[in-house]
Amino acid sequence: MGLSTHVLDTMNGCPAAGMEVALFTTDGDQATLVKRFTLNADGRSDGPLYDNASLKTGTYRLVFDVAGYFARRGVQLPQPNFLNKVALDFGVAHADQHYHVPLLVSPWSYSTYRGS
Repeated sequence: MGLSTHVLDTMNGCPAAGMEVALFTTDGDQATLVKRFTLNADGRSDGPLYDNASLKTGTYRLVFDVAGYFARRGVQLPQPNFLNKVALDFGVAHADQHYHVPLLVSPWSYSTYRGS
């Protein structure tokens, strides 16, 4: 399956439908934009970010627009808000395996792990 992501809104207990996300490849301090996308009704991208054939060993970054998502939901956020964009830097050591990068998020906290 390659690389995928999924975001759950833990404040409202639902998928983070409509959240904007950016995917980058990274090399040290350099980051190259691969794509921008919006999460669907299930809080997922509409397809894999990379399929098995195109995922390469290396380092990547997913950037989630947390503040924008909660503002669009009408959540009153302090200015400046606690979380703006959440950037997750991660490595792919085995390109033949599936890498799933879920994000559990509220306006005040987040958690991630390597999913299946």
